Amino acid sequence: MFQRIRRSEWAAAVGLAALGALVVAVVSTQLFPYHSLNHDEGVYLQQAAMLLEGRLFLQSPVEGAFRPWFFVESDRGMYSKYSPVAPALFALGKLLGGYRVALVGIAAGNLLLVVGVVREVFDYRTGLLAGAFVLASPLFLVDSSVFLPYAPTTLLNLAFAYAYLRADRAADGRRWAALAGVAVGLAFFSRPYTSVLFAAPFIAHALWTLATRWRTTLPRQAITAGLGTAGVALTLGYNAVVTGSPWVFPYQAFAPEDGLGFGHRELLGHEIVYTPELALRANRLVLELFFTEWVAGGLLGTALAVVGLAYAARADVEPRRVVLAGLFVSVAVGNVYFWGNFNVLGDLDVAGDGLVSALGPYYHFDLLLPTAAFAARGAVGGYESVGRALDGRFGDRSRRIALAAVVLVSAAALGGVTAGNLAEPVEDNAEVTRTYEDAYEPFEGGPPANSLVLLPDPYGNWLNHPFQYLRNDPGYDGRAVYAVDDRPFAVTEAFPDRRVYRYVYRGAWAPPGGSPDAARLQRVRDVSGRQVRLDATVGVPKGAIGVTVRVATDDGSAYYVVPDAGETADLSLTVEDGNVTVAGGPRRVRNGTLSVSGRDTVRTTIFVDYAGGGGFAYRLDLPVDADGDGMRALTPRVEWCRNARACGGAAAYVPEAVPNGVSVETNLTASERKR
Repeated sequence: MFQRIRRSEWAAAVGLAALGALVVAVVSTQLFPYHSLNHDEGVYLQQAAMLLEGRLFLQSPVEGAFRPWFFVESDRGMYSKYSPVAPALFALGKLLGGYRVALVGIAAGNLLLVVGVVREVFDYRTGLLAGAFVLASPLFLVDSSVFLPYAPTTLLNLAFAYAYLRADRAADGRRWAALAGVAVGLAFFSRPYTSVLFAAPFIAHALWTLATRWRTTLPRQAITAGLGTAGVALTLGYNAVVTGSPWVFPYQAFAPEDGLGFGHRELLGHEIVYTPELALRANRLVLELFFTEWVAGGLLGTALAVVGLAYAARADVEPRRVVLAGLFVSVAVGNVYFWGNFNVLGDLDVAGDGLVSALGPYYHFDLLLPTAAFAARGAVGGYESVGRALDGRFGDRSRRIALAAVVLVSAAALGGVTAGNLAEPVEDNAEVTRTYEDAYEPFEGGPPANSLVLLPDPYGNWLNHPFQYLRNDPGYDGRAVYAVDDRPFAVTEAFPDRRVYRYVYRGAWAPPGGSPDAARLQRVRDVSGRQVRLDATVGVPKGAIGVTVRVATDDGSAYYVVPDAGETADLSLTVEDGNVTVAGGPRRVRNGTLSVSGRDTVRTTIFVDYAGGGGFAYRLDLPVDADGDGMRALTPRVEWCRNARACGGAAAYVPEAVPNGVSVETNLTASERKR
């Protein structure tokens, strides 16, 4: 690729790429060890694991309990709504030592290709500065460190751009033209619309060359177009395999109205009417963020790019530079047509809302190339202009000192602005990671061996949303198997040889706000017999004036009072022959015997009352199965809730995270099954 660069230039370019790889390795492992707020990372990594096992589909062991986030259900199995290209690159990294190896390699490749592309359009010095500009851009540092498709697709786009430009100036550029065709075809397979926006100025340039010198350019342009079209055919073929139609993309099969265009847009209940006015407003905000906060130097870096454009315009019109500048138009204008740029902003009227605050305007990742190229041209042009202005006014030594001072002051200013812009997203993501550390602390060192872990579903019936750190091997044969805790009996029956655990946490799942703040893995016992019995003892802190109990099933509810409770309150709950009875301390005050049929949950709420209307509640949810001969039950879910309304999944009892006097002990037993 860099065969004509002098050895020193090659060393500098490789050194820059190596530095970028090192920085991305550090950011990825230290800032995103449990991944980011964007749960799409889990989708791409799940897909990468599938590719490593030669799978395009997942087979669910239990319907409704194993569907990963953003997977489509079909007669052939579950498949991702995303293209397999980025996952294939991540899978290659896994083969080389780990998924994060891919992030490092992609980052290094992008930097080398930026240097190469800008060298082709300007010169080597400008190319190296452009690479440094990209490396210093917050958008590059953050999004190159996560498992999302934007940096991988840019790698393919840059490979296309470099190969196309090399083919354009080579005497016989057919090999480079072939490489350009392969790269643009794969880029289309990865993210079709993104690749079209990137390729549009190059297509215009290709048409211009055919109009002005078609005899020499037709063969190589035909090669590029042919191989690029093969990439389109590959995409349509993949569509046919997974969706059943070459014209239906997987993301359309998942959500038909989640795509390009204006009008009604919808994704999983999130819907808007995406008007041109709303599109222009959203994209103005996205571009404003890109040019003020997410490129190196912020507004100063953007100003340098404007200066670079002015320098380029003053010179003779060079078509290759027009192509590079054309990316500003094609990427910016084309994204207006895509409602994803509205979604990354969250609430348009709230500054810093949405994923853009943590991950930047990632749909505009390709704009880093032209911005860096013209900023580098502006820096080189400015340096030369200052040098000429100082000629004749100072001696050589004084002139060199003055130029060095200008460079240092400029670099310090750009660096200071960049550091300031980078500080906020780094701190936001660091806060999320600190919360993830608390939430995933039970999995420190890995999950229990040969385990089945039942997971809550705060965002609906999905795996990896939000728990993308907890993913299944495609064959459900890894150290742990994860399942949604909605059909626990069916899941445990599907994996009878695994030890069962339940993952629970305290607080709503809102990592930017520091919640949840504690979590645990609760061992789950599966008992069965003629009857099942749950004995429970709960703590009653000093100052409590009363304890009441409510027991409920799908059949109804019954109420009890615990008279003269001391430091603890005891109860025994028995399920036999489809009936639920309560013994021990509680005394019934209302309603008769409760019954259960089939698979049900016996929900016991113990309210500890304080004077003045205050208090808290314990909640014990006992899954029971009355199908067949006898009874079956699983260890109850246990919650401690500051009020009864807070119960229901986000108030798990974690012993080390509750006040003094609060405690829960349970014991689940079963009598011998009838013969």
